[in-house]
Amino acid sequence: YSQAAVARDCPLAARSAPLLQRLERSMSSVTIPPPACILRPLEVPYRYLFGPGPSNVPPRVLASGSRPIIGHLHPEMYEIMNDIKKGIHYAFQTENNMTIAMSGSGHAAMECAVFNTVEPGESVLIAINGIWGERVAEIAERMGANVHKLVKAPGGHFTNIEIEKAIGKHKPVLFFLAHGESSAGLCQPVDGIGDICRKHNCLFLVDTVASLGAAPIFMDKQNIDILYTGSQKALNAPPGTAPISFNDRACHKMFNRKTKPVSYLFDMTHLSNYWGCDGKAVRAYHHTGPVSGFFALRESLAILAEKGLEESWRKHKEVAAYLYRGLEDLGLELFIPDKDLRLPSVTTISIPEGYDWREMLVYIMKHHQMEMTGGLGPSIGMVMRIGLMGYNCEKTNADKALHALADALKNCKKSKA
Repeated sequence: YSQAAVARDCPLAARSAPLLQRLERSMSSVTIPPPACILRPLEVPYRYLFGPGPSNVPPRVLASGSRPIIGHLHPEMYEIMNDIKKGIHYAFQTENNMTIAMSGSGHAAMECAVFNTVEPGESVLIAINGIWGERVAEIAERMGANVHKLVKAPGGHFTNIEIEKAIGKHKPVLFFLAHGESSAGLCQPVDGIGDICRKHNCLFLVDTVASLGAAPIFMDKQNIDILYTGSQKALNAPPGTAPISFNDRACHKMFNRKTKPVSYLFDMTHLSNYWGCDGKAVRAYHHTGPVSGFFALRESLAILAEKGLEESWRKHKEVAAYLYRGLEDLGLELFIPDKDLRLPSVTTISIPEGYDWREMLVYIMKHHQMEMTGGLGPSIGMVMRIGLMGYNCEKTNADKALHALADALKNCKKSKA
């Protein structure tokens, strides 16, 4: 149709002709075509996620994430967030009011803890025996803290005597320790360390991303000031949310700062209101939380509460011991010699002599649709990691993992050296 014909046949359209012309020009300005890949249906393979996380998610948790979306500031959403807080109280064994779930992975909680409790120029002490201490040290350095490091090789653990000596020397405002150092497969004892930190007026920050639900932790009884975890490991929710809790000591430091935290998104002044922890009647908009992610986290915490912490700890210990025996029967060497220091959720084995660990992992993925991983950070080239946590924590899955490893040992090339 010409513009004259449009005017003759449809006077209303004629008045809209300039709009149509603008629309045509706008459409003709698109030079990047729709990508062929995005026009294909989404396909995701089923894999056995027997690495250090994420782990396979129970159908009940998957189903919860497909519930209808509601507004992140709706009263029903606040109720779900309140349920999550109560679930975290149980999982952490704490009565702390300042308990929330971060919109982000475990790294979000890690940064939130450091950004809110440390100011530029203040001294912090970081225990490093794997990648997580390295990460916290870098985060603290980036925001201007005076970072001191207590370092051991992957697999090494810290004694209370070593920790108190370092705290006395550096006088930090914050001491960090990973309870579950998944890059090495170590479960660090924490009894008595909270008392040391209180004696020296230092906050005690603990990472339980890989250990929560798999190994005992008692936030209040062990005098842990700040505790965080991630959703995607033994909690068995999809990645993307991260529970964190601050006790009164941490809150006093956090809310009596001279400077604002370097991150607006992670500022607990705002997050405490969003989560209804600040005593105010109205929750103000801060950011749009991951609604479906919170549904899934709420359901995963419900499953943990139904099972019971003690039963979850027992099951992880039992299945880990079963896996250890099977690995030793294959002639493989467990990386952590002391069984009491092994992380029940993530088992590390020394790379078998003469084998290329990368080749073994590729073989296992190709022939068994199974993820296992190598080391991470300082443990790369030292270990292979097998994770059986939460929903995956079953002896039948240990058997699958052992069968895949036996197959790889048989069929992957071994050097003559």
